[in-house]
Amino acid sequence: MQAVTVAKAGGPEMLQVRQQPVPQPAVHEVLVRVHAAGVNRPDVLLRQGKYAGSGDVQGLIPGLEVAGTIVQCGAEVTRWQEGDAVCALLAVGGYAEYVAVDARHCLPVPAGWSFIEAASLPETVFTVWHNVFQRGQLRGGETLLVHGGSSGIGITAIQLAHALGSRVFVTAGSDEKCEACCTLGADRCINYKTEDFEAVLQAEGGVDVVLDMVGGDYIPKNLRLLRDDGRLVFINAMQGAKAEFNALEVMRRRLTITGSTLRPRSAGFKAALAAEVEKNVWPLLAGGLFKPVIYKVFELDEAAAAHRLMESSAHIGKIMLRL
Repeated sequence: MQAVTVAKAGGPEMLQVRQQPVPQPAVHEVLVRVHAAGVNRPDVLLRQGKYAGSGDVQGLIPGLEVAGTIVQCGAEVTRWQEGDAVCALLAVGGYAEYVAVDARHCLPVPAGWSFIEAASLPETVFTVWHNVFQRGQLRGGETLLVHGGSSGIGITAIQLAHALGSRVFVTAGSDEKCEACCTLGADRCINYKTEDFEAVLQAEGGVDVVLDMVGGDYIPKNLRLLRDDGRLVFINAMQGAKAEFNALEVMRRRLTITGSTLRPRSAGFKAALAAEVEKNVWPLLAGGLFKPVIYKVFELDEAAAAHRLMESSAHIGKIMLRL
């Protein structure tokens, strides 16, 4: 099969199409003929050798999410059959014509969705559900602040929180991105290049939950914005992992600081998360309360160009590979 592998840690040019053996599924796995794969920020970090726990990346196939058709089932797989259309969460291996994946990490392609649209779901939906709704415990009637609102994570968080009855504020880096976020359901979008999001949102009364992928000097601002019993959830720290804050304020206002990375979690954890996502999110997809936002689709041999676009942060929504 053809697959994109990392020649060695480095720039986008380190992504090269190679012939690789087709993986053989274990007894609990299915083999998926990949029709589309999502491109995500962790793929870039993996290629650079900076993703937590990635180790030596030479020869690895990036890719955390795919959609395609099952062509083989392991002996212990009972839910799926050959020919089923699924999307799946992966730890690695999505930029390839075939991938073997734990059958419990697959979900059905939503009715009426293309493979490209379905492949845009797993990484962002699993991440948002776990961090916003499980760790952040966002409830209907509360207010969520999402940094990076036009990213794949951002457009997912906006739509899910809005659909489940929360008010949503976001930050983004241009007026065009802000307009797109409002179209998806954000109640207020702040262009962080022209406005101070802390001042704007203090005037709005603060927020209950913050989903932060920025870090750095956003951290004390996020904490000051939180209402009593508020929750700050980290999924990245692109501008720095260290900051100073007042621990006494955290104590006095009973704030929670948490966060997670999805890729290193156990197969059992991801299976349980997949079941909860299917129960809570898939009905929203069927009801039209969540729509895919695909910014650009690249061919498999254009993976380097897809990574350059991801690194530019010029996109609004998801970047995809078509096989």
